[in-house]
Amino acid sequence: MSALAGPANAPGARRAIIVTCAMAGSVMQTLDSTIANVALPFMQGSLSASLDQVNWVLTSYIVAAAIMTAPVGWLAARFGRKRLFVTCTATFTLASVLCGMSQDLTQLVLFRLLQGAAGAALIPLSQSLVIDLYPAHERTKAQSIFGMGIMLGPIMGPTLGAWLTDQYSWHWVFLVNVPFGLIATFGLFMFMDETPPNTKLRFDWFGFAALAVGIGALQLALDRGEQVGWFESNEIIAYAIISVVGVYYFLAHSLTTPEPFIRFDLFKDRNYASSCIFMAVMAVVLFATMALVSPFLQQVAGHPVLSAGMILSSRGVGTFFAMMTIRSSMKYFEARTTMMVGLGITAYTLYLMSTFTNDTAASTIFFVGVLQGFAFGMVFVAVNTVAFLTLPDNLRTYGASFQTLIRNISSSFGISVVIAQLSEGARRSRAELGDFVNPFNDALKMPDVANIIDMSTDSGRALVDQMLNMQALIIAYANDFRLLTFFALLALPVAFIIGPTKAIFLERTQAPPPGQRPQSPPSEPAE
Repeated sequence: MSALAGPANAPGARRAIIVTCAMAGSVMQTLDSTIANVALPFMQGSLSASLDQVNWVLTSYIVAAAIMTAPVGWLAARFGRKRLFVTCTATFTLASVLCGMSQDLTQLVLFRLLQGAAGAALIPLSQSLVIDLYPAHERTKAQSIFGMGIMLGPIMGPTLGAWLTDQYSWHWVFLVNVPFGLIATFGLFMFMDETPPNTKLRFDWFGFAALAVGIGALQLALDRGEQVGWFESNEIIAYAIISVVGVYYFLAHSLTTPEPFIRFDLFKDRNYASSCIFMAVMAVVLFATMALVSPFLQQVAGHPVLSAGMILSSRGVGTFFAMMTIRSSMKYFEARTTMMVGLGITAYTLYLMSTFTNDTAASTIFFVGVLQGFAFGMVFVAVNTVAFLTLPDNLRTYGASFQTLIRNISSSFGISVVIAQLSEGARRSRAELGDFVNPFNDALKMPDVANIIDMSTDSGRALVDQMLNMQALIIAYANDFRLLTFFALLALPVAFIIGPTKAIFLERTQAPPPGQRPQSPPSEPAE
């Protein structure tokens, strides 16, 4: 064992290499959660698949990642964190290559399942590793580094996916992972230290099976609901029943077994429990907003895919500045204050987005995106800091994996709700607006209108129909953004659950006196 064996005693170049490799794995995983979305129409044509079939490219990845996120803590304790991290990174890279080389839809879906299962561990392992690499007084810096990767991945995914698909082909939205994966795998294998595996740990197979069934059925219901009419479909009813039964058996078993699958000790920490609620809220808002903005820019604002991708990058700009600046403010303000301000700004930007129309300037959308990205960054820095500020070190990997699970489920829920509301809202608004187009509406007979729209001709009626569809879509988007605004505002009182953090933060971020070696955080003990 070298002198640099301790995680916090890995200064300079070695620590930078490990952090870079860990974050490469995280960015690779989060990038894949959104990068494939813009390429779906191209995959559909290339693979001769229906819209319903090609959506399994997204569904398979989400379901596999959601199911395999929960056991990450146990796997790291049982086999060692380095062994698990390197294996998952290498497998994810290989699966990305196989996805890019797929010749039909069946191959692509199977390889996406493998990709999602391998990628589930990358974020929680990266988070716990990055925190361990820094001494206590630099933990917030570590959280900022981790948060930047987590935020930039899904935000930049549509932009990069649009460029790769437009310039090359949809295959490259998967093959782009290869350099990240090779760097991460090689660097972690060469420089990362292993944690001692605990070969005596038993796996709670019943708890895992019940949770896997519950989460898998829930994810399928959320992903398929909008396409088949939600609870008007027997398929969704079956998924809902299976999900409820699976979660019930998981909870009943976990609360009565001496070795539960998920460590419920996590929720004894008030700050961690409240941070999970905030993480759920922000996951809903972030991913639901991204799911709305991209089609809005193309369908309503009329921007081509590359232009839309550039406008979407504004959130990444705002998030980058937040990650660089908000960390230092934690010394002067309580974390709950930072969360409330960030959530308030988020709600304000969502309200501004509810006023967007097809005439809104691209510069206005870009500016609102920068402000919203900054607000997202504020909240995520505070949430990640609070979550692990008072959590025992031996629970860190478990906490990171459960937080990732919460983020995955919440993001799927948010996307499903807003997309369903968008489709239904557009149909309802179109019907309401159509009631005003009739022979008794004097406004249509005014000379200024009649000269442009001649309802007695086919072209005039087609023009009216096009205008009604556009206005109905604008109204539907506005209603969705208002819904997210109210959701963000309703979450504000949750911040008061968080206890005082400034004093603890100042104590734990206080640099040791000159000449005194910084205390290394205890490594995760075998259980």
